[in-house]
Amino acid sequence: MNRRLLTVAFLVAATTLPAPAAELPTVTLTIGSHKLVAEVVATVEQRATGLMNRFSLKPDHGMLFVFGRPAPQAFWMKNTYIPLSIAFIDADGRILNIEDMRPQTEETHWSKGPALYALEMKKGWFAERGIGPGAAVAGIPRVKADP
Repeated sequence: MNRRLLTVAFLVAATTLPAPAAELPTVTLTIGSHKLVAEVVATVEQRATGLMNRFSLKPDHGMLFVFGRPAPQAFWMKNTYIPLSIAFIDADGRILNIEDMRPQTEETHWSKGPALYALEMKKGWFAERGIGPGAAVAGIPRVKADP
């Protein structure tokens, strides 16, 4: 392939890649004796994007979704390439339920009660550490979130 065609191919590829995620604030959370780092998303736009269009997560890293008020929450995995587990968390910081989610599906995963937070980690992260419903999540920031 000649140089001009390579340049055109590169420009086409570069314009079709998803834009890099904006730098999000992070927080260190603790569940039992386990620490993790979570990116915090609290706006409607940030929550809608979540971990879409990413292909990896660092070990012990995830994303904390913060909602404006406790309510039943639902997630799906459209345009998400990483298998994830999600912990729905109530206003007191207790895990309500944990669901495993398959990549690139539109299957809906619901909280089992009013959740103020949701924490996404690599699939199996919670199970591998013996973390289940009722576990307390410490270090959740008090963030003003969009409704």
